[in-house]
Amino acid sequence: MALQVKSQKYHRKWCILLHKTDFAVIINALDNVAVMLRDVASGTEIFGVTAAEDIPRGHKMALCHIVPDENIVKYGYPIGHATRDIQAGRHIHTHNLRTSLRGLLDYEYQPEGAPEMSRKQGTFRGFVRSDGLVGIRNEIWIINTVGCVNKIAEKIARLAQARNNGRVDGIYTFVHPFGCSQLGEDHGFTQGILKNMVRHPNAGGVLVLGLGCENNNIPEFKRVLGSWDDERVKFLNAQDVDDEIEAGLSIVEELMDYAAKFTRQDVCISNLTIGLKCGGSDGFSGITANPLVGRLSDDIIAHGGTSILTEVPEMFGAESILMNRCVDEEIFGKTVDLINDFKEYFMKHDQEIYENPSPGNKEGGISTLEDKSLGCTQKGGTSPIVDVLDYGETVRKRGLNLLQGPGNDIVAVTNLMAAGAHIVLFTTGRGTPLGAPIPTVKISSNSQLAKTKPAWIDFNAGTLLEGDDMDALSQKFFDYIIGVASGEIQTLNEINDYREISIFKDGVIL
Repeated sequence: MALQVKSQKYHRKWCILLHKTDFAVIINALDNVAVMLRDVASGTEIFGVTAAEDIPRGHKMALCHIVPDENIVKYGYPIGHATRDIQAGRHIHTHNLRTSLRGLLDYEYQPEGAPEMSRKQGTFRGFVRSDGLVGIRNEIWIINTVGCVNKIAEKIARLAQARNNGRVDGIYTFVHPFGCSQLGEDHGFTQGILKNMVRHPNAGGVLVLGLGCENNNIPEFKRVLGSWDDERVKFLNAQDVDDEIEAGLSIVEELMDYAAKFTRQDVCISNLTIGLKCGGSDGFSGITANPLVGRLSDDIIAHGGTSILTEVPEMFGAESILMNRCVDEEIFGKTVDLINDFKEYFMKHDQEIYENPSPGNKEGGISTLEDKSLGCTQKGGTSPIVDVLDYGETVRKRGLNLLQGPGNDIVAVTNLMAAGAHIVLFTTGRGTPLGAPIPTVKISSNSQLAKTKPAWIDFNAGTLLEGDDMDALSQKFFDYIIGVASGEIQTLNEINDYREISIFKDGVIL
């Protein structure tokens, strides 16, 4: 039976709040809950309903009497069902609300007409590489074929940075524990992610550093890599030289001289690819930060650019909305496979498919996976879905792409970078210092987080709850992202040098 959802047109209005007071907000006319904007004391009147108990900020209050098994509706969609009788004014959360999601589902393609979108023209200042790809940073990356050389790579990067003298934007390496003792798909996952890192245009030059005896040795990795530019990509096996540090430094010197020849120039925004991610979400993420990022995604696509939405488990419960935005039945079929393949991955490991949200999500007011997913998927805006990518694949079509992969923060930002994203837009309601190898813009869902964690948060979407206009804030955010892409603004993960990777694994280690 096809999954049925209410108000299928509503996702185009996700960023519009129906009613708002100083205490709470109602998102959609179909909703039977309000979301608290602050801690509310018992006895407070909200939308004509008296709070029957203290309710924390970000959490939900019943607007009417809800009987057992009746749907709890937020964003205009069911986010689960009541497990007990709930009187108006009562706190609704995990103690009286449960997910309605179960097992595998059948889906029916019900395409929606694409929203009207005016084509736009604009530019940013980027680095045009010899292969025609455009980067937004001009860095040297040391890519390790195996985790055994992590510390060697770190030492080379540190010493080379001392010799940089402003020739490039920086020299970086990204530690990981893989590249040896892996079998089958896991070995392929590692090679695929590292290959895409070598090819990433934010790196003006790349040193591929190996040990010499690993499964993913340099000759083997070269076969995976295919062709490369000998001036831009160079290789070193640590076992093949007497002093691997000096040998590495010598190669990085050559790469810095080569990369220094590239200068920023005006390029069309159509060359820009953004990755969409959320982590540490709260009850406001689907009201402020995620809709703001959705607006930005639509705007970049209107300029001919590309955005990538991943975190497949956090599509569960909202997947039919995405499916109905697929450009044709082929992409719809790929999206169905994307969803069901990940559900079967859970089942293969005897894990509950809908074991979500996290403890931090729940503390922030998110109660079920539907609640989380309906907020999460808003980062993809309203644009049609043009393609579906497997884990480790890179974008082939401009527009909104779905990317196979888990929601884990470090794995997801690595996946987005490897798929071709120049920037990751990372929304959060709880806060995280995490950064990818590429600029990682942290967007807070609430102003309290932006104030308490100024070293983590780049942009505050919480002002939308304080009277800021979405159109005006969207333009401000767009200008900010173009500033990041043009090198005028460094993100906090760059300033703090928080750059991490993690590669998905599903098998045994020898």
